[in-house]
Formats: sequence, structure tokens, C-alpha cells
Amino acid sequence: MSVQYFRSQRVVTPEGVRPATIEVRNGVIAAVHAHDHDTGGAPVRDGLGGVILPALVDSHVHVNEPGRSEWEGFETATRAAAAGGVTTLADMPLNSIPATTHVRALEAKRAAARGKCAVDTGFLGGVIPGNAGELRALHEAGVLGFKCFLVHSGVDEFPACAAADLDAALAVLAPLGAVLMAHCELPRELPPGPTGTRSYSAYAASRPAAAETAAVRLLLELADRHRARVHVVHVSAGETLPLVAAARARGVAVTAETCPHYLHFTADLVPDGATEYKCAPPIRSAADRDALWQGLLDGTLDAVVSDHSPCPPAMKRREAGDFMAAWGGIASLQLGLSVVWTGMRARRIPLERLATWMCAAPARLLGLSARKGAIAPGHDADLIGWMPDEEFTVRPERLLHRHALTPYAGARLAGVVHSTFIRGECIYDLTHGVRSVQGQLITREIVHT
Repeated sequence: MSVQYFRSQRVVTPEGVRPATIEVRNGVIAAVHAHDHDTGGAPVRDGLGGVILPALVDSHVHVNEPGRSEWEGFETATRAAAAGGVTTLADMPLNSIPATTHVRALEAKRAAARGKCAVDTGFLGGVIPGNAGELRALHEAGVLGFKCFLVHSGVDEFPACAAADLDAALAVLAPLGAVLMAHCELPRELPPGPTGTRSYSAYAASRPAAAETAAVRLLLELADRHRARVHVVHVSAGETLPLVAAARARGVAVTAETCPHYLHFTADLVPDGATEYKCAPPIRSAADRDALWQGLLDGTLDAVVSDHSPCPPAMKRREAGDFMAAWGGIASLQLGLSVVWTGMRARRIPLERLATWMCAAPARLLGLSARKGAIAPGHDADLIGWMPDEEFTVRPERLLHRHALTPYAGARLAGVVHSTFIRGECIYDLTHGVRSVQGQLITREIVHT
């Protein structure tokens, strides 16, 4: 039996930050001991930069392979994840061809990913008009959840759902206990936008908060009707938060997330023509940003995940900075931990909240909380050695996802990943970079090697 120990004066556990020695047997955490625990001569990894965190779980990643691997791919996305301290991710069902809206497409995804993943990778099924009959089979095939759009997704293979489509899908998913994650913007609330503009304010005005809140109201009404689990992805608007809180108070099984870019940037600081900042919903005001931080602190928002959505630079910079023509998406798998911690440190938010928002909550959403997202007995020894007080400047050439275009270029961030471990094996460190491919393809119940 393989036995090793990890030790630090600052280990982030579900009970808080404390000195501890983590006992790992065959890749699983066997116990969390006192710091001075006698290891009996077994190997000990000490310090690891100062803090040992549970590795991150990212429930919102667009890998895009197969079919659009020139946008991103399993090899590049998971290497970036490892460097950013993410050891478990869920791949979104769209942007790949075929989209993951039936079991044959899921198998094509698994075939494309097999042997390429540096980190554990699971898959979400897609909900589109007319595929309610495919959802049970996808669930039985082991998807971690489902995703739909209430507005055009940006790719024709993954059309938006109307209320009747959501109604049909939730009737299937509710008895299964499967979660439906929804991109919440309603087309009827989107005013006609300019056909082309370099103005960020004009683009943001074309996707107002009212579109998000109207879609959230619809989703919550249907979830209540079916007693279904729903999850609001990438909340951008402060107005959404009381809707989620009120629904939860009346018993609706709703969770919600936001993303690093909504917690970091504000609309007034986005330069005209700087389409690297484009995402949907858009980055909003400082007041919205402050409301999102408060929503995390009071528990209305459960998680922070990346919505990593890259594309080739020509698509992102299309028409010389035209916000209406450029692809909407921000790639941040490698940077999310540092972006969020930088904001937390400025607001004096305790370190342990990071593990709640970026580890435990996404693991719970995906049905993986018995194995992932915490430093606790029975969990996989997925760990980060982390230096929270070290700072660095974002240099695009050091990013490992396929295309290095990023709105964070030149930003000064806090929190450096010293090393990343999956099941006790080091897959990344500062000296050697990504060292090995240890990732497995995961489902709710089965691990496929």
C-alpha cells in the first residue's frame, strides 16, 4: 500500500485553516492529523509554498473538442487547469461537434478526451428543443448534469430553449434528481443592438440586466412547478440575487454561480474596441460587482467557476474591435484562483471561503462531493501547494490554454500555485510545469481510465 504525508502550518479543511498533517493512502485521504503526527518514516511533503488547499473543481468549462479543437482541446485546457490548481472539471455540451445532446455524442467526447487529460474530466449533457427523449439515456450514461440556453448560444448546433422546451426537459430531469444549468437571458428582453460598434457601453446596453432577470424568473417558476433542481450559471447582475434568495426561501432547489471576470472587472474600465473583454452576459457596473461579492458572502451565490470559453484570436478580434461581431467568452482556467483571491484579499475575506466557493460548492453541484472539493478522509488527495502572499504579473505567453488572448494581460494578481496534486501525484510544479497526465474521465459513479 502506498502511504505518504502532506504537512503545513496552514491546511484549509472544512473545519477551518489549521496546522495539520494529511495522511494519503493509495491516492485517497485516510486522515487529517495534528501537525506533529508521527509519520513512521513515510515520505512527507512539507510546506508546499505555505498553504495546502483542496484542489479546485470547475463545473463550467468549454473545451470544444471534437469539432472545434482549433478553439481549445482537452490537452491544452487540462494543462492550463493543472497550472491553475484545478484538478476536476466539467466540460460543457456545446461548441463541440457534435454537441453532447445524445449518448452517441457523449461517447465521441469521451473518445476524443481519452488519454489527453491532465486532470479529471467529466461531461455535461445538453438540453435543446426536441431532445427531451434523449435526457434519461444521457443521465444513465453518467453525465454530471445538464445545460441549456434561453438565448442563442452562439453556435447553431445548440439552439435556445423556449418555455415549452424547459417544461418538457424538467419533467424528465426532476424525477432523476439531475440538475439543469441554465444560461439565463431572454431574447424578448434584448433590445435591437447596433450592427457594429467598438463601444463597450453600446454592447452592454444590448444585453441588459432585465434579460437575465426575466430568464431567471422563468427558470425558477418552472423549477418550482416540477420540484426540479436548477442552477443559474454566470450571474452578472445584482438584480438576480433577490430572485434566487426568495425562490430558495420558498423551497425551490436552486443554486447559482458567478465568475472571476464579473468579480474583477467593471464596465467603466473596459476600453472601446477591447473585445477580449466580451462575454455574455456582459461585465456590468461596479455596483453589480459589489452585489456579487455580497451575494457570495451571504450565501445567495454558491460558487465561483471560470466559464472558460476561448476561441481563435481572429474570432475574438473580428472586424477591428467590433463588439457585436466578436466571439463572447473569456479564458481563465489558469487564472481564476488568483483573480478571486486578489479580490478577496482586498476585501479582507477569510481564506477558507475560497475553498467553499471554488472547491466544495462546484463538487456538490456535480454530485462529486463524496470524493472531491475538500481535504477530508475518503476524498481523493487532490491538493494545491499555494503561496497566497506571492504576486505575479499576467503574461499571456505563460498561459497554457490554446490561445493566450486575455483581458487579464498585464494585471498584477496575488496567489501563486506552487504545485498541484491529483490523487497524491504531482502533476504540476513551478519548476517543471505540467509534469504528467494523470486525469481520468469521470461520471457520477464510474471512473473510466
